[in-house]
Amino acid sequence: MPRQPVPRERAGLPLYLATAFFARLADEGMAVAVVLLAVHRTGSAAQGAFVLTAWMAPHVIAAPLVGALAPRVRHLRLCYLGALGGFAAAIAVLSQLLGRAPLPVTLAVALAGGACGPVVSGGLSSLLAVLLPAGARRDRAYALDATVYNAASVAGPAVVSTVATLASPGTAMLFLAVAAALGAALAGGLPYRRAEPPASGAAPATTLRTDLVAGLAAVWRTRELRAITAATCLAFGGLGGLTTTTVLLAAHRGHPGAGGALMTAFAVGALIGSLVVARRPPLLPDHRLATVALCGTGLALAAAALVPSPVAGLALFALAGVCDGPLLTATLRIRAAHAPPRTRAQVFTLGAGLKFTAAAVGATLVGAAAALPPALLLAVIAGVQLAAAALNSVLRPRTSGRNGAPDTPEGTGARPVPSVRP
Repeated sequence: MPRQPVPRERAGLPLYLATAFFARLADEGMAVAVVLLAVHRTGSAAQGAFVLTAWMAPHVIAAPLVGALAPRVRHLRLCYLGALGGFAAAIAVLSQLLGRAPLPVTLAVALAGGACGPVVSGGLSSLLAVLLPAGARRDRAYALDATVYNAASVAGPAVVSTVATLASPGTAMLFLAVAAALGAALAGGLPYRRAEPPASGAAPATTLRTDLVAGLAAVWRTRELRAITAATCLAFGGLGGLTTTTVLLAAHRGHPGAGGALMTAFAVGALIGSLVVARRPPLLPDHRLATVALCGTGLALAAAALVPSPVAGLALFALAGVCDGPLLTATLRIRAAHAPPRTRAQVFTLGAGLKFTAAAVGATLVGAAAALPPALLLAVIAGVQLAAAALNSVLRPRTSGRNGAPDTPEGTGARPVPSVRP
């Protein structure tokens, strides 16, 4: 009996996950690689901090622009190949310039590479709506995408540290460039589906400015999107300072160097949490899942601030990560379910860019408050997670359904009246 061909959508998901993993591994490893390379070549982390800031800064500006351009591009394949290829090239060039070339030149390259960052984060996630039809398989794909994200956040720093120890920080950054280039190459093989032709009487073509405004308007006017965006931005404003706080806390409690172990426990816990959601779909609607995840993360971190035992601290950080893992899955599903088809890419990239910016602000605030007791800083971060849970609960629509609102056929343009404000 002849073997049945594998559907393109089913074959495309593993390829997408590989693409996302390699691209995000490079992105997650950059924070460690840049600092290590700066110290190695200049004897100071200062230049690394400047370059890392330039790498992160474009997200909030580039994210809505990338999202607005994506639906206007005729050949999505070339769009993603170009963006991911530029991302890889910027990492490779930085590996040669950092600590050797004039700082303005290095910062310019970092800005260019960072402008491609929204494609690696939210832009890739938005592709799942292009690669897979709506339904249970796409829901599971978002859970797997969140798992890949968490796996990359564990693997990226670990790989950089290992390669830097065995070879050099420059080699480690080149390794990240190769990983990003592999992600770009894999993106070329994805089975992009053609966009369906507009129906008769559809809205006329819009300008880029109109599309930019439409993306922002979709996030603001749709209560589901507004709730999850506000809540996750607030939460990431706290988590952005978690690494610094953890290092300070470990040193304050007489275990210098244990901060890395605590953050690894958090990252591994997040990976486990997202894997559980991917294998066993949650019983809660996604908005309630997000609220529960934020509450669990906040309570576990609050307990870690009160308990001085190193072993208990590791367990509580791992528990906080397990609770945090499902949050990304819920966020991706909510964006996919409620973003208008025309602005879906913008909603994904804008949401990721805002979270990234909030995390940078949180890191800056913790740095400014580093003189405070570390346990107090961790308690504040925990309180921010609980405040984010409360904010999400207050803002989300009071309706029933899979994602917190009556299900609406995706792409029809129908808008459930109770869940969307005009």
